[in-house]
Amino acid sequence: MSERIIAACDGAAKGNPGPAAWAWVIADATGTPQRWEAGPLGRATNNVGELTALQKVLEAVAVGSAMEVRMDSQYAMKAVTQWLPAWKRNGFKTAAGKPVANRELVEEIDRLLSERDVTFVYVPAHREDGDHLNAIADQAASDAAVSQQAAGTALGDAEMPVPAPARATPARTASSRTTTSRAGSAAPKKKATATATRTIKAKYPGRCACGQPYAAGESIANNGKSWGHPACAGAATP
Repeated sequence: MSERIIAACDGAAKGNPGPAAWAWVIADATGTPQRWEAGPLGRATNNVGELTALQKVLEAVAVGSAMEVRMDSQYAMKAVTQWLPAWKRNGFKTAAGKPVANRELVEEIDRLLSERDVTFVYVPAHREDGDHLNAIADQAASDAAVSQQAAGTALGDAEMPVPAPARATPARTASSRTTTSRAGSAAPKKKATATATRTIKAKYPGRCACGQPYAAGESIANNGKSWGHPACAGAATP
């Protein structure tokens, strides 16, 4: 019998609706991340992002697989585990008699679940002491919502997305390294300052590597992995 796959998925929307995306990460039985994927959705709601993320992670594993899916969306989880039977009985109408939102996604997820042995685990979102797989999926979805570009292991992105709280510490460490060289030169520090001046105006709101958000129209810079505050990008320059 094969070991149970551990996975997490998340959706993001910069505005509701707004630029949206989905993401998932799959780990081995020990919880070590192995592969990930993220994709844009254009303009959509957060709920569409969450449901699409669940659909995509189910499609990423073979029929008959046993898996644990960690999510921070109670809506998406309850939609397919608690509310779905009643929706089916009512012809996909809510208790108030209104059409069920995102019906096509819910029905496709229901089909995928019927072919897999899936256990759902709810995990709180945006917690520094929270689930590490969910944090990776959250960051990947947020990045894809801003960039509106697909990313992931299958596309050659070997490194896992690093959640914002975890990024802050390496950035500070890199900053301290640039203040001294073997010759005592301050040149590395000047290089970081120069990098920080290469900015663009953010097309959409997003979240910097330091964990704080930035607004649409605000100046941002690239630190090599993501976009964020120019000062933070400069501090992360090696």
